[in-house]
Amino acid sequence: LASFPFNSFRSFFSREHTSADSTGRAEPVTMPTFDVPYFRYIDDEGTEGEEEWSSSRSLSSIEEDSSTDSVVSDRYVVVSGTPEKILEHLLNDLTLEDDQGTTQDTLLDDFLLTYPVFMSTSDLCQALLGGKEDRKEALERKRKVLHLVSQWVSLCKDFLREDEHVKLFMKTLYRYVLDDLYEHPGLETDVRELQKLYQLHRRHTVDEYSPQRKSKALFHQLSLKENGLQSRGTQRETKEVLCHVYITMDSYLSMRVHAGVVAQELLQAVAERMDVPQGELVLVAVTYPGGRLLLQPQDRVFSDSLRPVGRLHMCRKDLGEVLYPFTDNSELQQRTARMLSLNTWDVAVALTNFDWTIFDSIHEQELVYFTFSRHASSNHTVALELLLQRCNEVQLWVMTEVLLCPTLCKRVQLIKKFIKIAAHCKAQRNLNCFFAIIMGLNVAAVSRLSQTWEKIPGKFKKLFSELETVTDPSLNHKAYRDSFKKMKAPKIPFLPLLLKDITFIHEGNKTFHDNLVNFEKLHMIADAVRLIRQCQKDHMGHSEVRAYTDYLHIIDNQQTLFELSHRLEPRN
Repeated sequence: LASFPFNSFRSFFSREHTSADSTGRAEPVTMPTFDVPYFRYIDDEGTEGEEEWSSSRSLSSIEEDSSTDSVVSDRYVVVSGTPEKILEHLLNDLTLEDDQGTTQDTLLDDFLLTYPVFMSTSDLCQALLGGKEDRKEALERKRKVLHLVSQWVSLCKDFLREDEHVKLFMKTLYRYVLDDLYEHPGLETDVRELQKLYQLHRRHTVDEYSPQRKSKALFHQLSLKENGLQSRGTQRETKEVLCHVYITMDSYLSMRVHAGVVAQELLQAVAERMDVPQGELVLVAVTYPGGRLLLQPQDRVFSDSLRPVGRLHMCRKDLGEVLYPFTDNSELQQRTARMLSLNTWDVAVALTNFDWTIFDSIHEQELVYFTFSRHASSNHTVALELLLQRCNEVQLWVMTEVLLCPTLCKRVQLIKKFIKIAAHCKAQRNLNCFFAIIMGLNVAAVSRLSQTWEKIPGKFKKLFSELETVTDPSLNHKAYRDSFKKMKAPKIPFLPLLLKDITFIHEGNKTFHDNLVNFEKLHMIADAVRLIRQCQKDHMGHSEVRAYTDYLHIIDNQQTLFELSHRLEPRN
């Protein structure tokens, strides 16, 4: 398989469609054609002709048209419509009973996952606050709006917490419901539920500086405590990013840091990692026109858009040049020995734990924003882009370790190590890291080392061949899809392939058809992105196993245990 540079993901997704944008700067990568059909549109010919709404009735509805007591007969499948009509249809068909049918559950989920495609969050909030008509159905509609908001907050969790429109919406909605409570006492239960939601939302907005709050920021629990990088301050600062600090012109340290990191903190972390006195180092930002900016100790490294101020280089104070390359100092031998001393299972566990921390923070809507926005907002795709970047860096790490090893016998040992690590990642259901390692070993710069590969033992060659089979792109990656489908959750999919599938659905179907939202397309996209939720399910292990192991039934009396032993097998 070819290498996937992170900055070429978008062009890679759209390569087979001449109308798509290509923003990647890397060389084009030849990838297999995915066998995804061009989905036909469902036109509204033959439907009752409102210009702004179309729907198709189920077969059961047609066959039982005269029946009024059948739930199925009144069910419609949304095909297309204006945003307002889709929302009204959703509210009209929404039921408040606990045993709500799966069809409407799916329709609501589809809408909440994909609404950013055809309407803004501000427009959605305004539409939900509207409709204060004085009619008999007013109470039921208000209860349905509250139910939809409850599902929305539950689904999006912290994903909405920085949106100013949502903050204002929650306050306004709460005030409206309190006003309506006198006229509609039946809203009392819903008011209590909204109070819980409102308090939950306030904890994420108004009370952000409280020392008692538990931070919900991405990856907070792994905030590089070993390197002394402590998160602090505002919500933007508690977000984490992968920071590249170049130590030579063509090699860098990849570090996970909070967005509010300052130059002194980076200096301390790099100095510890490189075993160089911190006082000898300075941090320089090289801007794209070619300028060099010396960062002062308290200068911020990232801008408000979470972009670095420039390409970061670690330099010596006395020389003003980047540190010597690995090939010019003794660390070359040390790094190989250090890698060979590590247990392969432990390395795979560490890689998987790192990836899980990021993957578990990805929200399904991030894939929607990433697909529909060629210039995706960092606020909406932080975790997704971070894991894509991590996948690319693991691939480069494998190549770097192998190609910096000057000794043939140690190079053979390294490749054996990586083959075993890849197998362990697959066993731990981390297919993202698994693909990255296999691609790193398959890249031309490594695969051409014929003398090295000839020395690989036969059993390792056989294992590597079996692992390569899973990455075989033929038949639309059938081998990978079949293998991944059999794995139980939690598991990490190969994200570039999932994004490519979603991109084909997007580019093969119009979002608007005759000025109506093509909701059938959005249903297909929502169905695809729901894979993230399914893979994240039960992250900490099977619930039944946890329920058993969390409450161990024990007998701590040795005499009683001995009596039980004799009861099972009495003395002769």
